[in-house]
Amino acid sequence: MDIKQIVLDILNELTGEDLSSRMDDNLFDTGLLDSMATVQLLLELQEQCDVTAPVSEFNRDEWNTVNKIIAKVESLKNEIVKADYCIFLVRLFVPLFY
Repeated sequence: MDIKQIVLDILNELTGEDLSSRMDDNLFDTGLLDSMATVQLLLELQEQCDVTAPVSEFNRDEWNTVNKIIAKVESLKNEIVKADYCIFLVRLFVPLFY
């Protein structure tokens, strides 16, 4: 399942709404997300997408629409891939110097 569908499924479960046609609606202004639902969203994303988005670093403006949530999760996933690649390179080349 792709990130878009995972995010839509999580939001559907949290809000009881199909948001696939409301990708740019502000979820906070419409009352679909509140602080408790936000924590649940972050926990579900962590579990289902294997990303870490600490509540302490949460910026509401970066997470207020479905499209922004998808973009943020994709960005977090890309950071993980880059970090994994860096670790791979270190493990590959460091032994050459010893």
